[in-house]
Amino acid sequence: MLPDFEQTDPGGYGQYLDRFPELAEVPRVGHASADSFSLESVLDMGADLAIFSVEGHGPGAHNRALIDRLERAGVTVVFIDFRQDPLANTPRSITLLGRILGRESEARAFNSFYQEQLERVTSVVDRIPPEQWPGVFLHSRLGLHDTCCETMVNGMLGPLVAAAGGRNVAAGRVPGVSGVVNLEYLITQPPDRYVATAIGSRRYQSSESRSPYVMLGAGVDAESARSSLNRATDRPGLRAVRPVREGDTFALWHHFYNTPMNVVAVQALARWFHPEAFADMDPKATLKTFFQRFQPVPLEGVYWITGDEGRS
Repeated sequence: MLPDFEQTDPGGYGQYLDRFPELAEVPRVGHASADSFSLESVLDMGADLAIFSVEGHGPGAHNRALIDRLERAGVTVVFIDFRQDPLANTPRSITLLGRILGRESEARAFNSFYQEQLERVTSVVDRIPPEQWPGVFLHSRLGLHDTCCETMVNGMLGPLVAAAGGRNVAAGRVPGVSGVVNLEYLITQPPDRYVATAIGSRRYQSSESRSPYVMLGAGVDAESARSSLNRATDRPGLRAVRPVREGDTFALWHHFYNTPMNVVAVQALARWFHPEAFADMDPKATLKTFFQRFQPVPLEGVYWITGDEGRS
């Protein structure tokens, strides 16, 4: 396996390590870049199956030479996708995983629940005129860079904004999956909603921490999460963006783009974008059900939060 899980989501990795201590002994075969992937380590392990993401961390579908070498060595290679086109490809990926791992009934149950929860949002959003959709700026990995402001549009968490009935203000300005929007643009053409993505974890949970990141995920409580959001957005320049200045901020767990539970993020965003239309929506209950039915670890922590003055 790649070490990304323990490095980017130490809280979640810690839960899995507690449940499966043998995880610590699984060889790490590279890092985030495809070039770091160790083919020799995989072959030495005697692997029969390699599961890669279509694109993103580690080897992708474009790494044809590596794929050919694995297949010639007798390793079956499959690709899944929660990143490029998450809402369309999550059910397809789960179906594939169910088939190759002999868990087809579990995959069908997951996909049935997933589609049901997605349709609870899309059936309502489809009736909301696009001119009533709020303009949304999705600030990716707030605090990671001094420059402002990284965002996502055509992939990762970008498609979730539109599915929830939001108009991504970076669409048309950022042609690819991700890019940068000038801070001056956000000040002069302010979005209606500001959404930061959280890459911090419980390692920063001390209230005395000056970490620039927003904390969300396993092991993070609501008070610490909200405090981290308020602290992270309290910086020169960003304070001049209208929804930030007015305290109408929202944060979302960044790693929703890398999990099949991404539909929960759609529900959380929809409730925040259109509070009256989704007054009965309970994304927390949806997330709880995902953990109870489809995860080997308990739900411990919060995965989205509003700022001090934001709507819950």
